[in-house]
Amino acid sequence: MLDIESSATTMNRHRRTRRRAFTAIAGRSSSAVSAGVLLYAGFPPRSLWFLAPLGIGVLVLVIRGRSIRAAFFYGYLSGLAFFLPLLPWVGVYVGAPPWLALAAIQAIAVALFCAAAAAVSGLRFEALWIAAIWTATEGLRARIPFGGFPWGRLAFAQADGPLLSLAAFAGAPGVSFAVAVIGAALASVVRQVRSPTSRFAVGSVATVVIVPALAFALTPAGDAGAARATVAVVQGNVPRLGLDFNSQRRAVLDNHIERTRQLGDDITVGSVPAPDLVIWPENASDIDPLRNADATAGIDAAARSVGVPILVGAVLGNDDGTSTNTSIVWDPVLGPGERHDKRKLVPFGEYLPMRSVMTALSSYASQAGNFVPGSGDGVVDIAGIPTAVATCYEVAFDDLVTESVRAGAQLITVPTNNATFGRTDMTYQQLAMSRLRAVEHNRTVLVAATSGVSAVIDPQGKVADRSGLFTAQTLVADVALETRSTWATKLGPLPEYAAVVLAVVGCALAWRRQRSPADGLRPSTSGATAL
Repeated sequence: MLDIESSATTMNRHRRTRRRAFTAIAGRSSSAVSAGVLLYAGFPPRSLWFLAPLGIGVLVLVIRGRSIRAAFFYGYLSGLAFFLPLLPWVGVYVGAPPWLALAAIQAIAVALFCAAAAAVSGLRFEALWIAAIWTATEGLRARIPFGGFPWGRLAFAQADGPLLSLAAFAGAPGVSFAVAVIGAALASVVRQVRSPTSRFAVGSVATVVIVPALAFALTPAGDAGAARATVAVVQGNVPRLGLDFNSQRRAVLDNHIERTRQLGDDITVGSVPAPDLVIWPENASDIDPLRNADATAGIDAAARSVGVPILVGAVLGNDDGTSTNTSIVWDPVLGPGERHDKRKLVPFGEYLPMRSVMTALSSYASQAGNFVPGSGDGVVDIAGIPTAVATCYEVAFDDLVTESVRAGAQLITVPTNNATFGRTDMTYQQLAMSRLRAVEHNRTVLVAATSGVSAVIDPQGKVADRSGLFTAQTLVADVALETRSTWATKLGPLPEYAAVVLAVVGCALAWRRQRSPADGLRPSTSGATAL
């Protein structure tokens, strides 16, 4: 009888233990998902920028003391909760599989971050190592696979926050680092408040207060002595949403021609000032204007009506059957001149990686384009003004814009075709990237979108003027032509490289601690520790 009672007691104890373990895992999983949702909510169009460091803080608390394997699991949950709501625009017109696949791949980076962050948890200067690891994983995402996908960087959530000014000193990696270090420091403060020790997290409290204050103090001022130019951004709009540009491309071109000729009429009667240059969006002429006489005549007429060069977004066909996504400087007298061929193409959209394999695996492959990338520094001369062209997707990549500004660009243009993504968040996310680039390089940024949102952004990252969505509209503005280089432009990728070095050092210290039995807290790397 005693044996039976003892056995029953043991079984009950095991049940309670399993129940507590399941409850703990469920609670941590819910918190990991909440962290991802907080990160997502920090991005436009909600622009609740202050939620991004909170999301990092919650995630750090979730993985604190967990094994590396468990931290990877919680990180992947958080990554899915972050990227799934951030990227649905990817599948607007091509279906859910590309969106789900991209979100699943991007979530791996958050999982890797959590695994490494769990390893450095408890080290001195923990927040520093964690911020460096996050910045390093963002750099990894920006490069692989298929040339990288930088969407979702913490820096791109800070266009309306005080940390934006740090972009002028350390670029997008520096802003992301600041957000992550504040989040990790917040987690340290919460942990110390819950379980006070003799070493209260004074440094963490200081980090939370000082970093935003420093960013505010370092806000760059405009140059009152900079040259000025009058610019016009034409948004011709599209007849309908979707991908069927083969059937509506003539209408899109006609819309931009008509809107530009109307601008010419307004200039003639004096209702708007005469611009020095005009910017059209990406894909404004999906009819090759170098091969189609009607398109050539229409663009010639538009350029003559305003009397200044137009940067025309066009698709050009090549003799081998490939295409280029090109911006052409179209002079009212000389016609087509300098051009920028888009250098960073969208995988599975503008081109198909491993085409023969992908075609055999999926019917979706037939929808991908056959574009080839361009080369050069991305700078064209428009009316004597050296101008950077970051076509749509290119604005997300640090190195492309930096190279153009280093080559002498005084303006940055972002021609884009957001009609492809309907009324989704994509256009606002891209606008935030353009605002960060303005501060990062101390340059005016002109966003020209086929259907919106087009915008004029000053070098301090403020939106001076913007269009609505799916309207025909022209923005005319007097803008600064800055020539001063920021520290971010001069340093280029060095801040990101520094973060990678710090991340490696932190992981090395964690590895050494793991091998030393005399040290304190050491998260297990064996995976034996419970989730």
